[in-house]
Amino acid sequence: MIAKQNRQVFSILLLSSFVSTLGLGIIVPVLPVYAETLGASGIWIGLIFSGFSIARFFVMPFVGKISDRSGRKNFIASGLFLYAAVSFIFIFAETPGVLTVLRFGQGFAAAMIIPIAQAYAGELAPANSEGKYMGIFSLALFAGFGVGPLVGGGLNDLYGMDCSIYALSGLTFFAGLLVCFFLTDIQDCRKSVSQPDKTIFGVLRNRVVRGLIVFRSTAAMCRGAIIAFVPIFAYYELQLSSSEIGIIISGNILVTAILQAPFGVLADKVERKKLVIIGGIIFSSLILIIPLVKTFSQLFVLSLFSGVSGALVLPAATAIMVQEGKAYGMGFSMSLFNMSMSFGLAVGPLLAGFLSEAFGLSFVFYLFSLIGLLGIGFFALNYHRS
Repeated sequence: MIAKQNRQVFSILLLSSFVSTLGLGIIVPVLPVYAETLGASGIWIGLIFSGFSIARFFVMPFVGKISDRSGRKNFIASGLFLYAAVSFIFIFAETPGVLTVLRFGQGFAAAMIIPIAQAYAGELAPANSEGKYMGIFSLALFAGFGVGPLVGGGLNDLYGMDCSIYALSGLTFFAGLLVCFFLTDIQDCRKSVSQPDKTIFGVLRNRVVRGLIVFRSTAAMCRGAIIAFVPIFAYYELQLSSSEIGIIISGNILVTAILQAPFGVLADKVERKKLVIIGGIIFSSLILIIPLVKTFSQLFVLSLFSGVSGALVLPAATAIMVQEGKAYGMGFSMSLFNMSMSFGLAVGPLLAGFLSEAFGLSFVFYLFSLIGLLGIGFFALNYHRS
C-alpha cells in the first residue's frame, strides 16, 4: 500500500513540476527584451534576473528545514498559487524597478516549489537508484522549462507580451490545483532526520558536499549569464526574432530533458564524479564559442551540444547530493543544493550585466567559461580528498 502511495506521489510530483516549469519557461525568451522596452540597462537586466535567485537563496534553507518536520504539500501548493498571483501583476509593470520587485516575489514563491518537490523525490528514491529517480524528476522539470520558451516566443510574436504572462500565471495556478487535490503527504517523506541540529556550515564540512556546492554555484553563474544575455546577443547581434530565440533556448533545454532519464540510469552504473567532471568541462568550454557564432543555425547547434553536457551533469550531481542528504534531512539538503544554484543565478547575471557595459558582451562569455572550469576543478579536488 505504501509503495502504491509512493508511486502516486511521484507521478503527481512529475506532472505538477512539468506544468509549473512550463509556465516558468514561457517568460524566458521575452523577459530581457521586455525589460529593455521599459528602459532597463544591462545592469538592470542582470538585477531583474538575479532578484529571482536572491530571494530563493535566503528563503530556501528555512523552508527546507521546516518541510522536513511538517510535510511538504502545503509549501508546494502555496508557492504555486503565490507565483501565479505575482506573475499576473507583470502586466501592470511600467518601470525596471517594479519588474525587479516582482521578480523578487517570484523567487520567494519559487523557493517553496522545486526544492521541496525535489526533496519528495529524493526520499522516494531507493538506494543505488538515486540517479534513475532524480533523472526522471529532472526530465519533468526540463521538459516543461524546455517547451516553455518555445511557447512563450510564439505567443509573444502572435499576441504580445500580455498573452505570455496570462499563460505563465494560468499554468502555475493549475499546477497548484493539482497539488491541492491529488498530492498526499506521506510518512516516508517526513521520516526522522538523523542529525537535525546540522547547520549550513556544519554540512559544508563534508568535502563532497562542499565541492558539489561550489561547482553547482559556478555552473549556475555561467547558466544565469547565458540565460540573461544570449537572448540579447541573439536579438541585437544576430537579428533573431523572439520565436527563433525561443527555439534556441527550448532546443537546449529539451535535449537536456530527453537525456535526463538515460543519463540518470548511467549515473547508477558509472562513477558519478566522472560524469560531473566530463559534463562540466564540456559545458564551460562551449561558452567560449558563443561570441564566434554568426547565424541562427550555428547558435542552435551550439545550444544543443550545451544541452547534452548539462544532461550529463545533473542526474549524477543530484544523486550525489541525495546520498549525502540522507544524513542531514532531505528537505534541508536539497534546499542547500538549490541555494547554491540560486546564488550562482543571482551573481551571474549581475556580474555579466556590469561586465557587458564595461568591456562588451564577448568578454562576458570568455570570463564565465573560465569561472565554470575553475568550479569543476574545485569539485574534482575536494571529491578526490574525501
